[in-house]
Amino acid sequence: MAVATVFSLKLQILFIIFCCRSYFSTAFTSQDYADALEKSILFFEGQRSGKLPVNQRLTWRGDSGLSDGSAYHVNLVGGYYDAGDNVKFGLPMAFTTTLLAWSVIEFGSSMQNQITNAEAAIRWSTDYLLKAATATPDTLYVQVGDPNMDHRCWERPEDMDTPRNVYKVTTQNPGSDVAAETAAALAAASIVFKESDPSYSTELLHAATKVFDFADRHRGSYSDSLSSAVCPFYCSYSGYQDELLWGASWLHKASLNGTYLAYIQSNGHTMGSDDDDYSFSWDDKRPGTKILLSKEFLDKTTEEFQIYKSHSDNYICSLMPGSSSFQAQYTPGGLFYKATESNLQYVTSTTFLLLTYAKYLGSNGGVAKCGGSTVTAESLIAQAKKQVDYILGDNPAKMSYMVGFGNKYPQHVHHRGSSVPSIHAHPNRISCNDGFQYLYSSSPNPNVLVGAIVGGPDNRDHFADDRNNYQQSEPATYINAPFVGALAFFSAKN
Repeated sequence: MAVATVFSLKLQILFIIFCCRSYFSTAFTSQDYADALEKSILFFEGQRSGKLPVNQRLTWRGDSGLSDGSAYHVNLVGGYYDAGDNVKFGLPMAFTTTLLAWSVIEFGSSMQNQITNAEAAIRWSTDYLLKAATATPDTLYVQVGDPNMDHRCWERPEDMDTPRNVYKVTTQNPGSDVAAETAAALAAASIVFKESDPSYSTELLHAATKVFDFADRHRGSYSDSLSSAVCPFYCSYSGYQDELLWGASWLHKASLNGTYLAYIQSNGHTMGSDDDDYSFSWDDKRPGTKILLSKEFLDKTTEEFQIYKSHSDNYICSLMPGSSSFQAQYTPGGLFYKATESNLQYVTSTTFLLLTYAKYLGSNGGVAKCGGSTVTAESLIAQAKKQVDYILGDNPAKMSYMVGFGNKYPQHVHHRGSSVPSIHAHPNRISCNDGFQYLYSSSPNPNVLVGAIVGGPDNRDHFADDRNNYQQSEPATYINAPFVGALAFFSAKN
């Protein structure tokens, strides 16, 4: 009898352990990651500006911004709205494009039936960036829409009647940061289309070289040239040196032209190659540049690039708990934490760099050197997986931060088009001020912005599903772009 009681007790304990594990952890399958991958790309269709194609899948959206640029005698129709508003900001759009392209370059072979959609998401942006870069000599059009006026309204893009001012950088009013990022985007995309559309690839690379030359010859920050039109929204806080090195690195990779190798070798030391930097975003490209260039050393043992491998190690080691140079902040639930506003942009970009560096190391049997210890590619993948799984729902709130993924996800997303009734459900115009009733409404967004990753929880893993709390509830293209690559990687793992 006593033995039976003990056995029963053991079963109960095992059952409790099993239930606790089921409650506190979420095991995602490769199919789950594939589902999230599809949705992460679909999100970009909700951000489209311009004339929508017949195969548009987020059908609650309609055409918008069809006369963008016309008052300035230039065609600037198309591109993406950056986040929950109706402005086309050039710096984050270009960065989004570069990261989408990089996702395809590194992990496109794992995207299976989503590769076509990923390429379409890139092309929607590069078609626009090509127009912005080539319409007028020695000019790059970098923004459509007055952000200060736009933010005073809450209206869907199909109705917007706020000023569609056009902003540009020129030889007299330079913008090396936005121009070099645009060059990076066009160059990276040229690699994506090299086999599937060679003539388009050539066009992209040709434009990239011209825009980079413009950025390098006429140096200056676009924040200084355009002031309140871009600040505080997308100020270039890090300056333009990081973008010049980033742009040159992508042109080196895309063109195999020795000119860019020489440029990197001559200018790297003055453009951040000697600095350790721990934030990769639409503003600061230094960690991404180092990891991109570290491949040169890992693949070819090019001695001049050893410095990029060393600094990549420093960056990676800073993220790894237990390493001698660990300095990153994580929430109690394990989420990488960098900022109170739109923190998940740093999580997705960091996760992408972890996986990309793991790929580079794994291809060459390398390790990251953290003082006297080493970190393997497998450890980087494990750390990246924790971040991906947290976003998808393996977190203290048991909530997915990707709209439309899982059973519980944000319902009150800070996004004009998603929160205002669609033009199909409510054909009559909803004016600037009339739209605010939907901003303040407690009802869920009527249009599901499938795949959108919101700003995310705070440093205690708390999340307010509140449309007014844009710091946590606003999605952005540059949050999703690097996550596309991460999801592709894990979708291919059994």
